[in-house]
Amino acid sequence: MKITVMGASGRIGTRLVENLRQAGIEVVTASTSLGVNSVTGEGLEPAIAGADVVIDVTNAASFGDNSALAFFKASTRNLLAASADAGVRHYIALSVVGTSRLVESDYFRAKMVQENLIRAARRPYTILHSTQFFEFISGVVDMGSDGDGFRLPSAFVRPIAADNVAEMLVELAVGAPRNDIVEIGGEEQFGLDQIARMHLAANEDIRQVITDDRARYYGVELNDDTLLPLKGARVGSQRYVDWLTKGPA
Repeated sequence: MKITVMGASGRIGTRLVENLRQAGIEVVTASTSLGVNSVTGEGLEPAIAGADVVIDVTNAASFGDNSALAFFKASTRNLLAASADAGVRHYIALSVVGTSRLVESDYFRAKMVQENLIRAARRPYTILHSTQFFEFISGVVDMGSDGDGFRLPSAFVRPIAADNVAEMLVELAVGAPRNDIVEIGGEEQFGLDQIARMHLAANEDIRQVITDDRARYYGVELNDDTLLPLKGARVGSQRYVDWLTKGPA
């Protein structure tokens, strides 16, 4: 089996490549830093030639404007076309739990376009929806910055370790296409305000978190279940408190 990982230099990509190689799978690493650009198409054809599976773990550089839409449109179209030309039998993409419920946000509307393009291609695919990574909680906290503290809603989240997401992608890659969405989340459930306090305490940061259920998440006002995976989602094995204690990889 030969697998091309697009976005191989990123947070998930590096873990994914390592796990695939440990499983004895031939891996082609592709990313802009390695001379493969999914937006322009540069280097795509040789990177995907002969691949059985393509895994797309790319991400837009910006979360707050229309550039995310331009990125996901161009990147996904080019990757799908190159995969079809190469006869790839399984196209896998990493997306986000709650994407369809967050389309007021430019970024999540762009992710929804990505998913729709994959479905419309009528090629064998699997989309993995993940909850927020432990590694991104600091960004979620910073998003709520308000003067000398933070203002965040109490909406629930089940964050997950990036390692667990990479492990799930390997499992999907060696299996048959689902032609559907698969979801994964952490085993523990927190309010965004609660996990922000945990993060700050672990970093000896004395700034305060104010609970404000009208505070927005990437421009979207949340309900309690907006960020939660659906029933039947796979559950990650790492607990947030344990990850905080050992420190990020």
